[in-house]
Parts: sequence; C-alpha cells; structure tokens
Amino acid sequence: MPDGVVSVFDGSTFVVSGTLGDFDPAVGNVHGFFSDDTRYLSHWRLTLDGAPLEALSVAHIDYFAAQFFLVPRSSSIYEHARVSVIRRRLVRSTWVEELVVLNHREEPLELELRVDFDSDFADVFEVKDRMVRERDIRVDAGGREVHLSYEHGPFLRETRVTAPAGWSVSGRGFAARMALRGHEERRMSFDVEPRGRQPGTRLPRRTAAGEFEATRAEMRSDVGVWLGDAPAIEADWDALKDVYWRSLGDLAALRYYPEIVAGASLPAAGLPWFMALFGRDSLITAYQALPMQPDLARTTLLALAARQAEEVDDFRDAEPGKILHELRFGELTAFDERPHSPYYGSADATPLFLILLDEYERWTGDAQLVRALEGSARAALEWIDVHGDLDGDGYVEYRRRNHETGLENQCWKDSWNAILFADGRLAEGPVATCEIQGYVHDAKRRCARLAAEIWDDDSLADRLRREAAELRQRFHEDFWVVDGGYYALALDGAKHRVDSLTSNIGHLLWSGIVDPGKDELLAQHLLGSRLFSGWGVRTMAEGDGGYSPVEYHNGTVWPHDNSLIAYGLARYGHHAEAIAIASCQVEAAVHFAGRLPEVFAGYRRDLTDSPVEYPTASSPQAWAAGAPLLILRAILGIEPGGPEDVERVLPDPIGRVALRGLARRPSVLA
Repeated sequence: MPDGVVSVFDGSTFVVSGTLGDFDPAVGNVHGFFSDDTRYLSHWRLTLDGAPLEALSVAHIDYFAAQFFLVPRSSSIYEHARVSVIRRRLVRSTWVEELVVLNHREEPLELELRVDFDSDFADVFEVKDRMVRERDIRVDAGGREVHLSYEHGPFLRETRVTAPAGWSVSGRGFAARMALRGHEERRMSFDVEPRGRQPGTRLPRRTAAGEFEATRAEMRSDVGVWLGDAPAIEADWDALKDVYWRSLGDLAALRYYPEIVAGASLPAAGLPWFMALFGRDSLITAYQALPMQPDLARTTLLALAARQAEEVDDFRDAEPGKILHELRFGELTAFDERPHSPYYGSADATPLFLILLDEYERWTGDAQLVRALEGSARAALEWIDVHGDLDGDGYVEYRRRNHETGLENQCWKDSWNAILFADGRLAEGPVATCEIQGYVHDAKRRCARLAAEIWDDDSLADRLRREAAELRQRFHEDFWVVDGGYYALALDGAKHRVDSLTSNIGHLLWSGIVDPGKDELLAQHLLGSRLFSGWGVRTMAEGDGGYSPVEYHNGTVWPHDNSLIAYGLARYGHHAEAIAIASCQVEAAVHFAGRLPEVFAGYRRDLTDSPVEYPTASSPQAWAAGAPLLILRAILGIEPGGPEDVERVLPDPIGRVALRGLARRPSVLA
C-alpha cells in the first residue's frame, strides 16, 4: 500500500484511509469502506469545530484495528493543543469507530464534533479502473441512524451508520455539541454495517463488531490460536524469525471464509484489490503453507471443487472440469458486465488443484477428502486432455473467448504483454507456456498415485504415468532453446518457441519435468547476472527486448515466484543456489518492514541500497506471505512423513534454524 495509507481489514471487509482516518473522495482514490466487492462508504470525515484535525501518529499494531492520534491544527509551533481526539477503528465483518475526546486543561471546554459521510456504492472494479459511475443513492435518516442505499433491480447495497447517544443527524452525517469538564475524557462509538442482496448469490455471513476493546481482545485471541498452531521457529538470524512470524500473521489477516465450508478459511489473494477467492493464488498459497497450516489447503480444495465449471460458457471462459480463476460479488458481476461469477480464465489453476490435492494428502493422510473429491479430480484431468489442449498436440494452451473483458494471458503472468519473444515481439496465441506443461506433468504423476493408492483404479494410474512420461519427452524436444541452454517461455500459435529467458524455467524445476543434466544449466541461468538481481530472480532476463525492471511481469521480482524456484533448485540438489535466494528474499523483506510485497522492482542490487517498491503492489498479499514458508521448507529439506522437528545449520547469514511442531500424517505419529 502507498505511504500515508492505513488499511484495517477482516477477510473481504476492509477500510482504507489516510493517516487522519478520513476518506478522500477524490476520483481514483482507493480510500473507502469495502465489502462484497462494493465500496459501501466513499467519504468519511471528522471535524472539530468545523475544521479538520492533524495527525500526531498512527498506531497500527493489529491488521483489524488502528488508532489515530489527532489534535486541532495550530497556527504556531508554540501553540499547544488543549484537546485531542483518538480515533480507534476496528473491523470484524462490520466496522466500529470509537472516538476518545480528551480535555487537557483545567478549564471546562465546549466543542462541536461532526462526522460527514457518503457512498458511491462503486463496484471494486470501477474503483480500481478509476471509472466510477453515478448512482441514485437513497438516504433515510431517523433517530441516531442514517441508511444509505442503492438498488438496481434485485441487486441491493445498503450502509447503516449508527451514531452514539447525544448525536443528531445533520445532512449526510452526524453532529454533537458537548461540554467537557477539566481533564475529562469522553468515549463514544459509531457502528457501520454493510448489507446487501444479490440475485443467485448468498453473500458471506457477518459477525458484528462489538465494543472496541472486547472485540479486539477476541480477535487477538483468535490470531494467537492461529499462530500457536503453527510450528515454532528458532534461528540465529533474527530477521528470519521476524519474517516467518510476519508471514504467518499476514496469512491470518488474509483469511477468507467461503460459505461453502462453514467456519473454515482459505487465503484471499491480497489487499486492496483482490480480497476474494482466487484459483491460482489460493492454491499456491495453500501449498506454500501446508507444513504450517494444512487446513488452508483443505478449505481451498473444497471451495474450488464446489465452483468447478460444468458447462461451456464463452463469456466466463469456462469448460467442464475447469477450476475457477476469480469469484466476485459486485454489481458489475451481478449484471454480467464482468464475467467473475465466477470467471474461469486461468489455464493453470486446474492442474494446480490436482497438485494440491495430492500434496495435502501426503502431509495429512486425509484420504477421505481425496475420495470425496475423486469426481472433481477426474473432471479436472478430463479438462486437461479435452478442453485444455486446444489443438490436440498434447500441450495445454489458452486463448480467451471473452474478447471484451476476459484475460488475454491466462498463465500466472497474466498481463497483456507478458508473453514476449527475446526480441520483444508479442507472441500470438493460442499460447502454451512452459510452466503449465510442468504443472500438468506433475499433476498426472500425482494423480497416478492417488488412483493406485486411494481410488483403486490401476488402469487410470497406468495411463497417467504413461501420459506424464510422454509429455516429458515431447516437452524437451519442443521447448528447449539449443543456442541458449534453457527452456522457451512458451510455444505460440504457430508452434514457434517464444525464446525469452524468464523465471518460468524455475517452475519447471519445482514441477520435476526437467531431465537430470539440464538442471545445472537452468541453475546457472537463474543465479546468473541476467536473471538474478541480487534481491531475487527477475521475471525476465536483463537484455531481452521486453525487459524493464519496473514492468509488471517482464523484469520485476516476485517473492512467490522465487519461493517456487528455491524449492525447485533444492529438489534437484542445488542447495547453495536455493540458500542464496532464501537469504536475499529475507534481506529484501527487512527493507519492507518484515513483509514481502506482491512484487518489487528488478533493479540490480549494486545499483540500489535497498529493493525498490512497485507502486501498485498488493500488501499484504497471500502468495508473497506464503513465500518465506516454502523457502524455509526448501532450505531445511522438509518433506511429508519426516520428523516433527527439523534443525539445520546453514551458511551465513542464515546459520542455525529449527522448526518444531510441523504438520505430520497421523500414520507416522508416535
């Protein structure tokens, strides 16, 4: 998030403001109170005696709460405030805002406080795209409540604001005159509740926030239980410990509770634009966190299986068996102006679903879930072979069918210009990216195990093993760039190798599709000066035609990308290289206050004293939060069925590291 922005959130409900706690209603500003992919309040402003206040500081200790310390603006540095106001903000499905007004003098004080507010009920896509339309907003006021509402046929959004006792309605807001005795402290609270109705959709349940301190104590206790369930870390390097706990805390903050699995959570993708269920993001995050928090994987699998596509739908890029890309609840989705109800424009979520299903069982021994999702897994395998392979050549390709609002690229690098030749030319589809073929290879090998050991289907197991072996052989022949000594980013529609050198080759190590012998060349590229910035592996190599250190997918550094690369390097025995990535990612996190953002710039380390922020990066972001967890697994050699406690002594700056209390299969428990 940008400097000067304070975010307070709980799941998909969040408040984003400036350091005063106010919302700036300027067009294009991310400020507001959001839930259900709707901005329920776009304006929220506190004044004292008709004037805005100024901030002394902001205390933002919990992700779900913040405190703003405010005083009246002064005309001179010699003038000291006689009164101060503390805004205490907390979100738990609903929003409570407590004001604490303090008279610092012996003399009585009279003052007037006002809170003005308004809503544009904008869809989150409108806010993100800075194209908010005008809406007819109804205002109903009575007593201590103001209701703002917007209705579009069966679609309804309503914001209920309840003021403290003694406050009265004044326009679109509340006002109160109060007299404070000498040194008196006065407390009062506003409650803001979002409500909605949507055709064909049941919106997530809400647990109303209560009194500030009591609710904060409950939520802190919940986070304490979450962190207490995770393995404990011991490390010589304090920065590594800090990043580990910050990552787990961010995953706790990003927990999203889908209606399909009552009381269970999965990771939302990231604040502020992606507080929703995603396929690829949630699957990879759940995989990263498996040894620490395996329940995230279970909920993710169940939620995605429940929304698995059952029919061909060009508008939503859906085919039977496909796993969704993104699920939204806003107005644009409700009236098919956007396809996200859900949208299936992702060619990699389906094999990733199968990879996570197997990996979850390997860690937990939960064969019951694997049996329950056998139908979903078989449908996903059929999608890979039938709908995923657009031209029958044995590779999964993608080409959008929704040409208005669908994604041009449907791999993890999904910006429109992400698939480029080394000379900078844009690849024309349909596109088969290299890492998706690796995912498919891994998914088929894993499902062969599930078929043989759990589904009691040896013929399916034999077929999947054979198909995986054939894919591996064909892949090496078709994707290898002989002159470069690496795998092409993709094959384009004419089956030309898209020959740019990218971080995607590291995903091939993670998936295990790389033949022994070629892994050494890939390791050299990944840690070479063209791809490795010193802060991490870039998405595209310096010197390629499309490279820029500040291009979203063509030269930046993505922590989740680096975590998969580190694991892949360790899988093939390149431990020194994996440790180098681990070290620089922790060092980068230190510069970001212990939290790895979604993405940062790819400048060479010898050119900068610190990693450079990317302006629109989500923070916190789920698979960035999960990255240190998978990196730890890679450098410690942690695998399912291993000991509950793992301890290693690694090269500097890491030193001794131990994790105690890892997830283990019940069958291996003593």
